[in-house]
Amino acid sequence: MKKIVFLCHGNICRSPMAEFVLKKMIRDAGREAEFEIDSMAVSSEEIGNPIYPPAKAKMREHGIPFGDHRAHKITPAEFAEADLVVIMDESNRRMLRRIVGDAADGPKVRMMMEFAGLSRDVADPWYTGDFEATYRDVVAGCKGILGA
Repeated sequence: MKKIVFLCHGNICRSPMAEFVLKKMIRDAGREAEFEIDSMAVSSEEIGNPIYPPAKAKMREHGIPFGDHRAHKITPAEFAEADLVVIMDESNRRMLRRIVGDAADGPKVRMMMEFAGLSRDVADPWYTGDFEATYRDVVAGCKGILGA
């Protein structure tokens, strides 16, 4: 089983969207036995908070089921257990270095949009308010992950 962890700053928008989008894609493909999917934060700011309401609304709009998610900051042990850690932007990597050191620059850490063949960040709706752009980025990255 491949363990994939999505990381973003607070774990209330981009990373939980990626978690639940990929879980649905995996379920729809009948490949649930192959993967364990989770999402976490690199900061402590939102610990315990639910998915941000506009992110929930965007997932509902696209038929993406989600559970009672609560923001959680990744630990060194969780990082070590993951096979793949997918970050949304380079600031996530910088903050991850504070948690796991140089391992944040290792081969298991990849940018989400790399899986879509792009070298840019996932649109951050916290600043842009554009949850549709974020959703499109997440779907493109998740399709690439599932195809990899």
